[in-house]
Amino acid sequence: MLKLVFASVTAALIAAPAIAQVSAAAPAQTTAKPKEDPNEKICVKEEVTGSRLGAKRICMTRAEWADRKLQDQQELTRVQTQRGTSNGN
Repeated sequence: MLKLVFASVTAALIAAPAIAQVSAAAPAQTTAKPKEDPNEKICVKEEVTGSRLGAKRICMTRAEWADRKLQDQQELTRVQTQRGTSNGN
């Protein structure tokens, strides 16, 4: 169970900068831009923890990335809430 929580938190911390880079790469426009396609496929390169050479390329749709981000945020909130209420025994 602890490994699952640790893996989820690690994934959230790793994915957050990668997702931010994808959105930051879009050019800034002051005019109204067309609605982004939720089915557009976006690929991100994620570093493998514990490896100097390993990196995985993960491709998902924009909607799947948004869902993953939401799940990671919820898991992180849940872990932080549980950690704050446990007495360590």
